[in-house]
Amino acid sequence: MLNAFWNQITLTPFDLSSWRQVSLVHQLLAPLRQWRQGSWLLPWGDWIGLGLLMALFGLAPYVSTALIGILMMAAGALWVLLTLTDEAGEGLTPIHLMVILFWGVMALATAISPVKAAALQGLVKLTLNLLVFLLMARVLRRSQARNWLVLALLLTSLPVAGYGLRQYFFGAAALATWVDPLSASATATRVYSYLGNPNLLGGYLIPAVGLSAMAVFAWPRWLPKLLALLLVGVNTICLVLTLSRGAWIGFLVGGFILLALVVHFWSIRFTPFWRRWAMPLLLGSAAAVTVLGVLAVDPLRARVLSMFAGRQDSSNNFRINVWAAVIEMIKDRPILGIGPGNDAFNAVYPLYQRPRYTALSAYSIFLETAVEAGLVGLAVLIWLLVVTFSQGWVQLQRLRLTQDNQAYWLMGAIASQAGMLCHGLVDTIWYRPQVSTLWWLMMAIVASYYVTAAAPADE
Repeated sequence: MLNAFWNQITLTPFDLSSWRQVSLVHQLLAPLRQWRQGSWLLPWGDWIGLGLLMALFGLAPYVSTALIGILMMAAGALWVLLTLTDEAGEGLTPIHLMVILFWGVMALATAISPVKAAALQGLVKLTLNLLVFLLMARVLRRSQARNWLVLALLLTSLPVAGYGLRQYFFGAAALATWVDPLSASATATRVYSYLGNPNLLGGYLIPAVGLSAMAVFAWPRWLPKLLALLLVGVNTICLVLTLSRGAWIGFLVGGFILLALVVHFWSIRFTPFWRRWAMPLLLGSAAAVTVLGVLAVDPLRARVLSMFAGRQDSSNNFRINVWAAVIEMIKDRPILGIGPGNDAFNAVYPLYQRPRYTALSAYSIFLETAVEAGLVGLAVLIWLLVVTFSQGWVQLQRLRLTQDNQAYWLMGAIASQAGMLCHGLVDTIWYRPQVSTLWWLMMAIVASYYVTAAAPADE
């Protein structure tokens, strides 16, 4: 009974492959499908979408948010065109259903928001992110497209992390008060590369580290594997040098989950002894190396200890005061919140803020969701995460039986999502498209592996 209940919660029994075939809307769009058959470009629509997505992720760290927004609008428009003219078939997954429900709750929160104009701007930004997710989930069903998009992201991360290392060695001016001036690490250089903020850079590098680690195994031949090792090293070192404690937490959680998933994936080939001991030995060794690194490096140790300093650390104290005000906001509008987006937050937060503690967000994605869409929105977000990780696990078991190399990207996406969520416990960096698009990319990678009993695993 418990297993049946879990399957219902995670939408596992739903067969969505034939939904469009019986849809009235799909039948009404028959003329558009006929038009597509005579088009020269639309048959190549998925590959055009791939090129657009590669441009989006290749340019995101270096260009303005306005240009990123234009690329996101183009991606969304292409998805709409391809979907309206598409034949019935694969593509709709339980994750899609939860994403649509999440958008619906945010739209409802916008409709009853006390600051509707500001909330509408937030809804537009969320809609753009979700349209990009929909295009990615469609395009990445092809394993070759998945490989190319991951490659584009990882090659982009190399100069981003490389410039961060240059800042560490040659110095970088702090663009904001990022470190408690009274702390032992007050004089340390926090790198921020092209993203302008070390916390944002840390959030950007979490999935870059996870996917580059998986590239070591997924990429064939030694030269690409050496490139992957270089990417792992540069991205990891740069992430550490951001001195972003939230990013460190995300990196460690994501790293341990990645190790556990890889050992589980390989265990089908292990002897009985290694099936029993590989997991504790590997995770124990990784934990020991982490502890020794913290104890041996003074700036690292000081920064880690500041996590437990409570209000004695100015950054901790700032967040605690912001969280207290945010909780009051949630209490006043507990059902559907104030509406999505940082503009809505900035319009309402000053009414609750403690003196001298201005903030642009709730500094926690879960509190932020509760503020924006109330407890209903928070519940839907948690449900979305449960469905996503459940679907990821189910598809990983399928790929494990055949030891399919494409499983490495799935494991990297699952671990990266876990790391980004842990980072998000103490920071809100998802308003910046450089990171929000990465979150939805990880979500799309997981969704792209979904298959039904009657569907092929890949194209």
